[in-house]
Amino acid sequence: MKREIICDRIVQAATELLAEGGREAVSTRAVCARSGVQSPTIYRIFHDKQGLLDAVARQGFERYLADKAGLPASADPVEDLRRGWDLHVGFGLANPALYTLVYGDVRTGRQSPAAALGAAALAERVRRVAAAGRLRVSEERAAHLMHSAGRGLTLTLIELPEERRDPALSALAREAAIAAVTTGAPAPAGAGEPVTAAVVALRAALPGLDALSAAERTLLTEWLDRLAAPAAPSV
Repeated sequence: MKREIICDRIVQAATELLAEGGREAVSTRAVCARSGVQSPTIYRIFHDKQGLLDAVARQGFERYLADKAGLPASADPVEDLRRGWDLHVGFGLANPALYTLVYGDVRTGRQSPAAALGAAALAERVRRVAAAGRLRVSEERAAHLMHSAGRGLTLTLIELPEERRDPALSALAREAAIAAVTTGAPAPAGAGEPVTAAVVALRAALPGLDALSAAERTLLTEWLDRLAAPAAPSV
């Protein structure tokens, strides 16, 4: 228990320093002075400064996602995707230092633990849209597009002085991204886009199909992924 208390004290001190002065303010010396612990304790618990920053980011995002998860799902999963976007942008603008700590420091091939939490929450919202037959692309492609558009928009707004931020910019980007990955309304399977939506919906329901064996589920997954993939351009 003592270790948990010390760990929380260190993370709280680093969080306060981050909010006050950005990443550069979170030095080992400053964290020690703020938390009242010695530097060997910080390194023993977090190994290095990056480990401490990851802990700060993860704790901040866990609190944000807990608040987000408290919102009840509506009958319209696309509207919930829209609400999720607004909450994400609002969180970034309210916590710019924490947000840029998570999303502003890109490391090739490595996603921070906090970013992984956010990606998992988005994937779950996208899965609900897919299950409702409202996706025109695969779940993975929809999640990647929504994530990249939301992150880019939020970082852009953070960079701008508050007086220069266009309040309509987020809504414009949100609606463009949603229109790119969703259908207007559920539709019976026919040709073209409705077929893709039906395929993606079945793909989302696969984990719950107990009538299929593991091998059958794997094979059907491969077929559905192939059907959902965009056709190669004609030469």
